[in-house]
Amino acid sequence: MCIGSNKPLPFYEEASVAVTQKPSPLSSIKVSGPIPAHLARSVIEETLRNAILDGRLPCGTAMRQQELASLFGVSRMPVREALRQLEAQSLLHVVTHKGAVVAPLIEDNSAETYALRMLLESEALRLSIPLLSADDIAQADAFITALEQEKDYTEIGRLNRLFHMALYGKAPNRRLLTLVEHGLNEEERFLRFNLEAMGLGETSQEDHRELLSLVAQKKVDESILTLRNHLMRGMEVISTYLKGLEATGN
Repeated sequence: MCIGSNKPLPFYEEASVAVTQKPSPLSSIKVSGPIPAHLARSVIEETLRNAILDGRLPCGTAMRQQELASLFGVSRMPVREALRQLEAQSLLHVVTHKGAVVAPLIEDNSAETYALRMLLESEALRLSIPLLSADDIAQADAFITALEQEKDYTEIGRLNRLFHMALYGKAPNRRLLTLVEHGLNEEERFLRFNLEAMGLGETSQEDHRELLSLVAQKKVDESILTLRNHLMRGMEVISTYLKGLEATGN
């Protein structure tokens, strides 16, 4: 388990790291063929993001620029830009004497994180509800149905993110939606590796059903209140789980 936070440095600097005999997790990443220069940053960013989210790059993995540049067959410039983007998405931290590393599964300030999510997601929902179509509502309903039947923890996290984004997606503020999705990505990554331990393998969809019903009726204020209560319960469950881990020394 890798839960916690590290104080970030102001910029990416290569750090000297002792060589170990253990193979680098980066060896799990396969690059097929040369990458066009104009696509390098986006390809590297997307490849590393996927590897972090699916667990191939566990938290604490060092992301050394030269090693990544050699892996992708590019200069260090697009690598540096990709790492900055991943840090902005809370997937990387910069640690003293180590450089960029894969961030913990969840921060130790989960209450603050969820408080921020409440603000951002409430506003996204408020902006989106008037613009949602019947097709959008049907898509969100399909995600709930899939969640009720799904047993795979990886897929549960993904479907949860897709359900929420189906409700927020019509918000015209693109920057707001980017911030919202970053928060959902962080939660998805945490749930992917902790749902079973938290006893949430079979998740109830009552909150989601209630929220969707209110959204479909265009009841903005009631929808936002239901969303905030839903997020509050999520924060309480995760906080209790993290306190239990701390108490047992895990």
